[in-house]
Amino acid sequence: MAKIDSLFEVMLNKDASDLHLSEGQPPKVRAHGRISNLDHPVLTRQHMEQYLQEICSADRWQHFIEVKDLDFAYGLGDKARFRANYFFQENGMGAVFRVIPSEIKSLDDLNLPKVLRSFCYMNSGLVLVTGPTGSGKSTTLSAMINEINAKTARHIITIEEPIEFVHPNKRSIICQREVGIDTNSFADGLKNGLRQDCDVILVGEMRDYETISLAVTAAASGTLVFGTLHTNSAIKTVDRIIDAFPADQQAQIRTMLSDCLKGVCAQLLLKTKDKKGRVACNEILIGTTALASSIREGNIGNIRNIIQGGKGMGMQLMDDAIQKELNNGKISGEEAYLKATDKTRFSQYALA
Repeated sequence: MAKIDSLFEVMLNKDASDLHLSEGQPPKVRAHGRISNLDHPVLTRQHMEQYLQEICSADRWQHFIEVKDLDFAYGLGDKARFRANYFFQENGMGAVFRVIPSEIKSLDDLNLPKVLRSFCYMNSGLVLVTGPTGSGKSTTLSAMINEINAKTARHIITIEEPIEFVHPNKRSIICQREVGIDTNSFADGLKNGLRQDCDVILVGEMRDYETISLAVTAAASGTLVFGTLHTNSAIKTVDRIIDAFPADQQAQIRTMLSDCLKGVCAQLLLKTKDKKGRVACNEILIGTTALASSIREGNIGNIRNIIQGGKGMGMQLMDDAIQKELNNGKISGEEAYLKATDKTRFSQYALA
């Protein structure tokens, strides 16, 4: 048993989502959105090296010492898996561990908008799940991949850093590749995936021009591509993709994106009113001829009108999703105001 496992046990007992270790501070956990200290002495360099090096292979540890950052996954027997991020900070070493649920939840379990299921049965195109760090993008995508895996016979490739949810083969063949171990980069994994007779590719993070370009090209060429971006609305998502390209290529990428973008699910996690959990709110954009025209013409501001006019198809604005949870009594007015895009809509709940 590794020394750090005792901290993981405490974390799990507190139903925490994250464990924070930072040299010069006591260990802290985040439970239901709130951070608190554990009953533990301040962490020294010796503590940090004991905790971090023991669960890390020698080559990964050397990589961390040289590069100053490291991502990988760690399993606590059958109890849980954790996504680990090591880093250096002002006072020395630091690390954050995020719990990866051992059970892959379904779209119904997560109470996600039913329209997300339709994205899973598309033959080609680009589907993006977006949101800030910690908004549950990986959990939502794992539910969508699980839907495809369980209900259809396809070849699915995931490119992740690190691999979080481990999917067994069901009706589909699923191949999970970890950046840094099985492939050098998201771009390399995507490029090679297109030569491997795949039907579906999940790109864990579309963070650079090359990866975004390859993902759009793959989606336009007949593959169903799922990806993530750190944007919190459909409009910002489309803008982010186009802005990743040089000015002289933006007209071309608007044309390609207009043809292949099938859906955007922007997600936020809001604290529940009872402070005992969090609830997901989603903005949903679905590919339509009106959306294609707006992207092609550079009229990105029209996307808001498209979503408002597409409610019958399952589209919804983030603020409408937040309003729904507020009306249902799930979240407080203060939380609605803090997370809303249009603050004036919830201004009556703002703190004085």
